[in-house]
Amino acid sequence: MIKTTVQVDGMMCGMCESHVNDAVRKACQVDKVTSSHGKGETVILSQQPLEEAALKAAINATGYEVTSITSEPYEKKKGIFSFLHK
Repeated sequence: MIKTTVQVDGMMCGMCESHVNDAVRKACQVDKVTSSHGKGETVILSQQPLEEAALKAAINATGYEVTSITSEPYEKKKGIFSFLHK
């Protein structure tokens, strides 16, 4: 899995987060997307790397501004003691 973190300016509330999440779901094939207006970021989990230009265009079209996009491999930790297996 790939974890993509997008820094987004302009989100002020939960409804803003919802608008960004919906735009991401419509533009890209994702497994999970969550946004935080407090952190000013959207975190996306997907099977394949996302096309950054399409992602940026989709979010900017909602009236918010993408300031950066970073991607990294993501491995879901399993079990209550998963933190012990580093």
